[in-house]
Amino acid sequence: MQRTGLPEPISRLIEELSKLPGIGEKNATRLAFHIFRSSEGYARSLSNAIIRTKSDVSTCSTCFNFTEKDPCAICSDPSRDPQILCVVEEPLDLLAIERSGEFRGKYHVLHGVISPLEGVGPEDLRIKELLARAGREDIREIIVATGTNVEGEATAVYLSRTIKPLGIKTSRIAYGIPVGGDIEFIDELTLGKALRDRKEM
Repeated sequence: MQRTGLPEPISRLIEELSKLPGIGEKNATRLAFHIFRSSEGYARSLSNAIIRTKSDVSTCSTCFNFTEKDPCAICSDPSRDPQILCVVEEPLDLLAIERSGEFRGKYHVLHGVISPLEGVGPEDLRIKELLARAGREDIREIIVATGTNVEGEATAVYLSRTIKPLGIKTSRIAYGIPVGGDIEFIDELTLGKALRDRKEM
C-alpha cells in the first residue's frame, strides 16, 4: 500500500516490517527509517542475515530445535544427560531454560500446543517423534515444560497420560512461573527454581 508522502520502496518496507509479531505500523515506520538512514553495508548485512536464516537453518532430526547442523549442538553434546528429556513448546522456551543454567539434560521441541479452538491436535505436534524417542533411547525421566495457560496444561496432561504406560517417570515443571505465563518471558531465577522444584505427574 503506497503511503502518502513516502516513496514506494519505504512504504513497502514498512508494510513488510509491520507483518512481524508485536510490530505495529508506528514501530514498523521507525524501523524502516532506521534502516533507510543506516549505511548500505548495514542494509546488505541485515538482508543477508534474513536470507541465511531461511536458507541455512533447519530443524534437528532428533529434538526438532532450530539448527545449522544435524544433530544440533545440544543433542550431540556428550556432557549432557541423555536420560532426561525436557519437553518444550517452542525453540524460544528451550533458550529460556538454557539461560537458567539449571538443566543439563536434552530437549524435545513440540512446535506448538494442543489447541482444539485453533484446530491443533496431538497429531500436529512432534508427539509421535517424542514417543519414538522414548521407545528408542534409554530415557528415565521426561520433564514437561509447557506453559501454564489452558493449552499448555492440556498438552501436559495429554503427554503425561501418553507417556505413563511406557514406564518412564513424567514430571511437570513446578509452579514457580505465573499461571497463564509463557516460558520465554520468565526470568532465569524463577525458571531455574521451577526446574529444581519439578514434581512427578
